[in-house]
Amino acid sequence: MWVRAYISAVAGLLGGAILGMGCSGASADTLEWAIVQAYQNNPSLNSQRAALRVVDENVPQALSGYRPKLSLTGNGGYNYTNATQLFPTAGQVHFGETFYSRTFGATASQTLFNGFQNANKTRQAESQVDAARETLRVTEQQVLLDAATAYMDLLRDGATLDLQRSNVEVLTEQLKQTRDRFNVGEVTRTDVAQAESRLAAGRSQLLAAQSQYVTSQAQYRRIIGVDPGHLAPGTPVDRLSPPTLPGAITQGEAQNPAVLAAMYGVDIAELQVKVNEGNLYPNLGVQASVQKAWDPLSTTNKQTTASVIGTLTVPLYQGGAEYSVIRQSKETLGTQRLTLDVNRDQARETVVQSWGQLDAAKAQIEATTAQVNAAEIALNGVREEARVGQRTTLDVLNAQQELVNARVALVQAQHDRVVASYTLLAAVGALSMQRLGLDITIYDPQIHYQQIRDAWVGVRTPDGR
Repeated sequence: MWVRAYISAVAGLLGGAILGMGCSGASADTLEWAIVQAYQNNPSLNSQRAALRVVDENVPQALSGYRPKLSLTGNGGYNYTNATQLFPTAGQVHFGETFYSRTFGATASQTLFNGFQNANKTRQAESQVDAARETLRVTEQQVLLDAATAYMDLLRDGATLDLQRSNVEVLTEQLKQTRDRFNVGEVTRTDVAQAESRLAAGRSQLLAAQSQYVTSQAQYRRIIGVDPGHLAPGTPVDRLSPPTLPGAITQGEAQNPAVLAAMYGVDIAELQVKVNEGNLYPNLGVQASVQKAWDPLSTTNKQTTASVIGTLTVPLYQGGAEYSVIRQSKETLGTQRLTLDVNRDQARETVVQSWGQLDAAKAQIEATTAQVNAAEIALNGVREEARVGQRTTLDVLNAQQELVNARVALVQAQHDRVVASYTLLAAVGALSMQRLGLDITIYDPQIHYQQIRDAWVGVRTPDGR
């Protein structure tokens, strides 16, 4: 009877623990909800968005080279003149005079040609914006992947904690029953020691599971930005990834944001070469000025001057530094091209690795499911054999531990299945709120860019600061 009661307790407690991973109440947090919270609250993502807005300002700074430069000047002050003049009839005459001069003027200058530097700097700034947007996508994908991983880690560790807690409860009951049987002489002191040892090991595993669960809670709070509630089961998203490995590799090499950012980095480096080469071209500009002066000299009451002057500067030799800068920028361009090759290789590796992990996780679910079913059958068989005296207490304990281990392995496999699907989606550059189809306002970097691109004046940012 004790064996039958013990096995019933095992089946009920462990079965309830593993099913607890799949139950979801009306107020349960979902994986999609957690991803939305991370998208809105994660400070790393918000910081990268701010960094992109900083880069946006490079474009109006480059466009300023096309625009005129205007300035006003004014001065005034006390003047004293003491002079000696020689007259043929009167001889030397000394005189002194005090007067107050005032001068106001305006100057406008416009660059007409500077070796295409304005055009190349503008194109370079636009490429910098594109590269920063891809860098934002890298951060966004990483945050969304971290959010999915943190959610599934906490879900896994919660289920594992429930399994270990139930295991301790069953082992505690087993030890009690074994001691009762020892008191009536049905088992030996060895059976009691075996039950005590297994209970101590179970408690150790429970403490480890509790520590891991607390760690996962803290990680969940850091990444997602809110405290976890009751978690609903997570679902994989590999349906959103390419159906074949060659297609996934092609998409990863072409659309991975790290690859695209490196491509824009090559464009930036090429344009920097052209900007530096522009220093060898002639420069043509025009300057217009007007000036109004009162009492500029002791003998002048008023004076108005105006001028329009064109200036052509042809650089011949400035010590050779400009040539070194050009050579240096060409080496930088070569480095950026190699960086692009490295990023493509890394993207390919990540896709292949993620694809293999996803396939392995699917197979592990099938294998561990079969393992759980077999362990349940084995436990029932050991129970029946122990009932007729063909199995010992240790055999029953071992069968129960195998079932616990199988259920923990199944929880891990289910966790890996979901995380691997998100990892693959990120590897091909498709892990985004738009692709996931979540109901949330998407951050659009184009809005800020258009707000400041053609701004001629103003120190306030679009958000009012």
